[in-house]
Amino acid sequence: MRALALDIGDKTIGIAASDLLGITAQGIETIRRTSDKNDLKRLGELVAQFEATTFVIGLPKNMDGTEGERCELVKKFAAKICAAFPEVNQIFWDERLSTVAAAKNLIAADVSRKKRKKVIDKMAAVYILQGYLDSISN
Repeated sequence: MRALALDIGDKTIGIAASDLLGITAQGIETIRRTSDKNDLKRLGELVAQFEATTFVIGLPKNMDGTEGERCELVKKFAAKICAAFPEVNQIFWDERLSTVAAAKNLIAADVSRKKRKKVIDKMAAVYILQGYLDSISN
């Protein structure tokens, strides 16, 4: 099993991939969103490159666990992903605080604000995927 994690935002999609054993997550890239067509095309290239069988899609729930407007937007795009890649399983993963954790980690590593902005979504996808991988290994 090889999984791709997606941190879907309005302007970007952070991407992480699992290793072949499904133990660790590595940041791959941040897609700058231009159109659904282009976004799906790039996702298709990544599915082929990594031979992905699963999308782990970050679901930005509210802190009280409810699903708000952001969740609806993510689910709407996830439906398009499902239609484009019906052979790839989809799992929604609670991503509360993944971006905060990624930001704290990058700050602790003394990464400049300008560089953090370029990699924050990719790092959030790593947190999403690693959480999922850890949960299935237990």
